[in-house]
Amino acid sequence: MKPYRLPLSVVAACSLAGPLAAPAAEAPLETRLERALAVPQIDRTRTAAVAIDLRSGELVYARNPGRPLAPASTAKLAVSYAGLVRLGPEYRIETQLLGEGFRDATRWQGDLVLKGYGDPTLSKWDLKALARRVRAQGIRRVTGAVVADESYFDARRVAPGWKSSYYIEESPPLSALVVDRARFRGRTSTRPALRAAERLHAELRAVGVRVARRARLGRASDLAEPLARTLSPPLAVVLKALNRDSDNFAAELLLKHLGAYERGKGTSTAGAAVVLDVLREAAIPIAGVRIADGSGLSLYDRLTAQTLAGILVASWDDPDLRGVMLASLAVSGRSGTLEPRLRGPAVAGRVFAKTGTTALSSALAGYVSSRYVFAVLHNGSPVAWQWARVAQDNFVKVLATSAG
Repeated sequence: MKPYRLPLSVVAACSLAGPLAAPAAEAPLETRLERALAVPQIDRTRTAAVAIDLRSGELVYARNPGRPLAPASTAKLAVSYAGLVRLGPEYRIETQLLGEGFRDATRWQGDLVLKGYGDPTLSKWDLKALARRVRAQGIRRVTGAVVADESYFDARRVAPGWKSSYYIEESPPLSALVVDRARFRGRTSTRPALRAAERLHAELRAVGVRVARRARLGRASDLAEPLARTLSPPLAVVLKALNRDSDNFAAELLLKHLGAYERGKGTSTAGAAVVLDVLREAAIPIAGVRIADGSGLSLYDRLTAQTLAGILVASWDDPDLRGVMLASLAVSGRSGTLEPRLRGPAVAGRVFAKTGTTALSSALAGYVSSRYVFAVLHNGSPVAWQWARVAQDNFVKVLATSAG
């Protein structure tokens, strides 16, 4: 893929602390964007914004473009872009059913191993399909157990830098093997892999395959025999939930999957290193950037407005990624986290963006029609997110008016 590089004029302008100069008498675009950000209770020194004209590549506005700030869920753009570059839009994450032992007529002598690779969409329907495939092979009895193998990822259930309240509340437990987002009998299980094995045990019994022993945790050997598998939807489809609805769980599993796929370590840290590698290779600015998780919940995360804008421009410039990235984003007044925002006739359906909200950060980054890329980050202790959203919405309305 052709690396993305900021135009020299953009690089020079991004070193400035404020917007570009222009004749005041013309009420220039950069002046109107500056006014749009002027709202109460927002710290100007902890605000960053960038707007780039996609037609000319010109940087039309910049405030603190290189200042590292907490990104909230706009961090999902980084892991989405890295996933698309390294894996491709059609990539699917598999879940395997393996046999430990040997076949003896209608009996499997040994264990069945359910091995996960981090599919965030794995469901009971996938388990039903696996059970039916076992029966279709003529197996009617298993002398061992259904074993849950979640070894593709590490054993950490949360990402680095998460508040304790984020566990369960903001994301199910992280694991390479999770079914139905760890919901089991009306509750979120803290042992998702074991629950997955128990549910497969029940599905096997339902189709007439008896399993002699209780489900347990374990690890498949290198000699385990593939019996069946199920696949996630394509990554392009997964990203629609990840970005449009801001799915923290999907973002974290994708980050760990990237780490395992590229570096042989299914950890948040390894995945973050892959994301930084991708940004670096695309010549997207990463000075001051820190990536600790995939969702943007981590207190350690830091991104800059110019990094977010760089990701969006690089996605736009790649014909294989443009449509996928656009389709993954919320649409103003129409879908996802932007459905209740930007409903006016000048902007509804014209802004495609990723939102972000935590106690410390409010952010919005995306596209206005096919004309502008923008990124706006507000930080505070806590951030006045209502006023931040007013500023963000005003900012994109100005861009939409300029786009015509």
